[in-house]
Amino acid sequence: MAKRRLRSSTVALGGMGLLALTITSCGSEPDRRCADRQTQKTLPSSECRTGGSGSYYYGGKSGKGKVTGGSFDKSAVERGGFGCSGSGGG
Repeated sequence: MAKRRLRSSTVALGGMGLLALTITSCGSEPDRRCADRQTQKTLPSSECRTGGSGSYYYGGKSGKGKVTGGSFDKSAVERGGFGCSGSGGG
C-alpha cells in the first residue's frame, strides 16, 4: 500500500491557520456585558456608554437578568484560549 503525502501548500496553510488561532485566542478580550454595579442586573448597552448608569462587567455568565462569575475590573478577569498560559490578575 502506497503512503499518501500531503502537499506542502496544504501543510503550510494548515500551520498558518493554527498559528492565527493561537495568537487571536490569547489576545482576545474577555466577554463584556453592561450591568448595574449594585444589583448586578444586566442593562442595555446604551447604559454603559457616556453618562449611563451601568458599568461593563467582564467575563462570567449572564442568566436570569443578572451577571455572575466575572468582575467589573477588566484586569481581574482571566483571558483564556488555546495555547494561553492563563495569567490573569486577581
